[in-house]
Amino acid sequence: MLALAAVLCARWLRTLEPVQEFIATYNGHASQPDRSPAGLPAWLGWQHFFNMFFMVLIVRTGLQVRTERKPPGYWTAKKDSFFSPKGNTPKKVSLSQWLHQGLDVFWVLNGLIFMILLFATGQWMRIVPTSWDIFPNMLSTGIQYVSLNWPTENGWVHYNALQVTSYFITVFIAAPLAIISGIRISTWWPEKAARLSKAYPVEWARAVHVPVMIYFVAFTIVHVFLVSFTGALRNLNHMYTSRDVVDWWGLITFLLSLAVIAAAWFLTKPLFTTPIAARMGKVSK
Repeated sequence: MLALAAVLCARWLRTLEPVQEFIATYNGHASQPDRSPAGLPAWLGWQHFFNMFFMVLIVRTGLQVRTERKPPGYWTAKKDSFFSPKGNTPKKVSLSQWLHQGLDVFWVLNGLIFMILLFATGQWMRIVPTSWDIFPNMLSTGIQYVSLNWPTENGWVHYNALQVTSYFITVFIAAPLAIISGIRISTWWPEKAARLSKAYPVEWARAVHVPVMIYFVAFTIVHVFLVSFTGALRNLNHMYTSRDVVDWWGLITFLLSLAVIAAAWFLTKPLFTTPIAARMGKVSK
């Protein structure tokens, strides 16, 4: 009912002359630097795949950590090892938490590579707001989306204001919050840093970590929906084959990537992860 009311309200607003003039003035695409690059390089497609790959498994294992009543097993790190820094007493955690932290390491490494390439190639200009007209264009884009008369898209050249803002929040706010809050909950946190622990209570980290996970899930749902309904074949080619064309190769590549993720989902079962965990620490029932 609320969604229907929002659509009807937005469609009514678009019949008003001042709103029509506003949308004509601010079409939804905020200003970006003249030197902003066009197109999506191949490395960005690979980064997109790896990010999706790790995020799916991280969300899955994170939910397992929170909901498991009886974990399939426990894992204790070796003393003064990567998962138990010097000065910490090795902690006994569930196999799900060990896998969650291990996946986090690869996700963060992938993110660091992404950041380096983002700024080295100038692609940051496509997802960082650089002008105050981002705000009226966000409002314009929102009205157009909610009225179901969507803005004209050409993501190969220029994202709309809502896309820019959502990508900026995801990369530069949500991801760092996930890392900072996750470290506080993990086995990496220095247990002898009493002042630091008091200044940053674990309850604060948990209060941030779960909402950030919900944000990532919500972002993914909206992202996939809009990719599918604003020109799926062209969008998938942008993301997976780095080409501004309409053919089936982007969709085929996307489906293959889903198959890889599904296989990884299956291989994260304790049957397959326990032998790996045993090489890195002590596994117990």
